[in-house]
Amino acid sequence: MDTPMPARPLLATHSGGFHLDDAFAYAVLRLALGLGEAGEDHELVRTRDEAVLARADIVWDVGTTYDPAMRRFDHHQRGAPVREDGTPFSAAGLIWRHYGDAAVHAVLSPEAADMAPAVMAEIDREVVRRIDRQDNGFGDPSDALGLASVLGDFNPSWDSPAVGDRAAEDEAFRAASALAEGFLRRRIEAVRSRLAADAVVLAAHGRSADPRVLELARKMPWEDPVFAHGLPVLYAVYPVPNGNWMVDAMRPEPGSFAQRLPLPEAWAGLRDAELAAVSGVADAVFVHLRRFVGAARSREGALEMARRSIRIGAGG
Repeated sequence: MDTPMPARPLLATHSGGFHLDDAFAYAVLRLALGLGEAGEDHELVRTRDEAVLARADIVWDVGTTYDPAMRRFDHHQRGAPVREDGTPFSAAGLIWRHYGDAAVHAVLSPEAADMAPAVMAEIDREVVRRIDRQDNGFGDPSDALGLASVLGDFNPSWDSPAVGDRAAEDEAFRAASALAEGFLRRRIEAVRSRLAADAVVLAAHGRSADPRVLELARKMPWEDPVFAHGLPVLYAVYPVPNGNWMVDAMRPEPGSFAQRLPLPEAWAGLRDAELAAVSGVADAVFVHLRRFVGAARSREGALEMARRSIRIGAGG
């Protein structure tokens, strides 16, 4: 749209009951435009009055028009856009399509700005597309803990005095959108964190003397990068705040409770001097009874536990 956004924009969506898509879209807009609460630096109106919608600066989920140049983002009309995979957009998807990049940049630190395209793409794929599907009838209505159900519960109950009370309904919408914003902020940070972990794990693995033993400088998410890059890691070794060094066994696939190579059965459930005598590692602290994790008091002790476990597993 050639007309610049005014200093105090008027944002509009439909009145009455709300869904995840319109509440989420408002959260995205507030982040992208750097807006505070409604009434502070912008006006929010929930209406179906065409005259009011016509003078709004941004309209979503109402108005039967999709025209990004005019900042109109409805999806209920014939000819509404669909994704490449055929999924119809919801208002959330349309707003994310045009404002998601700015929303992500608003949350990320300047140092992490180069991750914004990857963060935006993952959130679109894993979150926003699911909102689109749910709003268009392709979701799972039995998921009582899903975001759509949780935000939907902010609507006044059918027998509540708040039904039809415009002020109460608007307050409920703002509360639901605040929850959506909190979720979105945390998801952006979570994706950024995972992407950062990916780079750290790859670098650490490249420095490893043995590609089967991943040495890290601190506790961090490491299994997903190992899966994603097909690394032959059997154990991760890293320090923890109590001074010990952990030895974590790698899972064979995501979600599994098994290990590619469990710590030796002879070590299972042992601690301290007893474990040291059996394992041959003088400062060994413990091995869990289920053999998926152990610890030593030093870096070298933890690495030695991993090396000995590999030799035992190989029959050496």
